Amino acid sequence: MRAGVVAVAAALCVSPTVSLAKPAPARDWSRMVVATPEGGFRMGNPAAPVKLVEYGSLACPHCRHFEETGYKPLVQNYVRKGRVSYEFRNLLLNAPDIAVSLLAHCAGPAKFFPMSEIVYATQPQWFQKVSSLNDAQKSELDKMSDAERVVRLGEIAGFPQIAGRFGVNPARSHQCLSDPKGLERLLNGTKAAEDAGITHTPTFLINGKVSDAATWEQLEPELKKAAGG
Repeated sequence: MRAGVVAVAAALCVSPTVSLAKPAPARDWSRMVVATPEGGFRMGNPAAPVKLVEYGSLACPHCRHFEETGYKPLVQNYVRKGRVSYEFRNLLLNAPDIAVSLLAHCAGPAKFFPMSEIVYATQPQWFQKVSSLNDAQKSELDKMSDAERVVRLGEIAGFPQIAGRFGVNPARSHQCLSDPKGLERLLNGTKAAEDAGITHTPTFLINGKVSDAATWEQLEPELKKAAGG
């Protein structure tokens, strides 16, 4: 009897048929970022019931405010769960904007949003560098072609150093800043937005319809409504 009890106990301890089912981990849709045919970058579930598009500028203070107050709750509470997809499309404002946007696009889909966070966070510093040029520097820029001016302003602002944090080395940075095809794509995207009546940043579209929201406090209720509560 004793030997039989021990044998049964041993069998219970090593039985391969005893297991607890674990629920499959929820998918983090914020890790899925792709380039779009419209020239932007989309984060999230491509089949999300709510599709949010932001026409923004990396040189826009209002866009920076949205980045600081709305980006994280948007991603954590809506995009990550697959409820909302979020696409950023550049609406260019000026030459520094062109320069930093060229580099952010060169960083690629997976690094576009993380690099944009740093660009926004340092916006006051690099804006100060560009706006405080002395007369000699301004004269130098005036003698340059538009393409040369974009490269030089990018260097003055320190954009290659930011891009370097995301795998874009100095040689690649210079190549991206002076890439005519990259510039053409950005300019075409801006023209398409303006032709569609998009004239200011940030402008948000929810499922293709222009929203009046300009801040996260205004935008979130509209997202909730579009998502059905």
